[in-house]
Amino acid sequence: MALSRFFRTFVPDMKEVTIQDAVLRKAASEGMDAFVACFVHAIKKEIGGELTAETLGELNSDQITLLAWQTLHDEVMDGGFVQLIHNGYGLFIFKNPLAKALKLWGLRDLSKLIYNAHTLYEKYHEQIEQDCTDDEFMALFEQFPEFDDMDDEFVEMEEEWTEQIARYIDENIMRFALVKSE
Repeated sequence: MALSRFFRTFVPDMKEVTIQDAVLRKAASEGMDAFVACFVHAIKKEIGGELTAETLGELNSDQITLLAWQTLHDEVMDGGFVQLIHNGYGLFIFKNPLAKALKLWGLRDLSKLIYNAHTLYEKYHEQIEQDCTDDEFMALFEQFPEFDDMDDEFVEMEEEWTEQIARYIDENIMRFALVKSE
């Protein structure tokens, strides 16, 4: 029985994410960021570009964890944890088992950072999530300096964490996508 048919027999609603081998090889040659992005792109493409409550059930835990990592990465690298929370991603990042999943992937320091940020999320999320003007949004960073050290740690460790995630994906490719030859 073909692997994809086997998979669909036991998990019928699961999306079959595929990546062409040539695309994957090219991404791998471009570096760890491109390698990880290749999988993120393939997963997002399969679910129509956006993770929703409906599409969440169509992915496995590793695929969801990877999309959560990408959301965390993009938001924190662009504007820190305050931006992540203000933009409405707090529930997705802090109220799901992302930290636990990343710990299981071997990213203990990142897991610990997420747990620490979760504590501040619980304390401040209602204030940070309020609708506000651009000026009021910029003032949030001064109002919540407790996030500064966490933002700095994320930026300092981002390359190492991305490398660890790329390694985890490489060692567990079938959990993320089926690689197809031309």
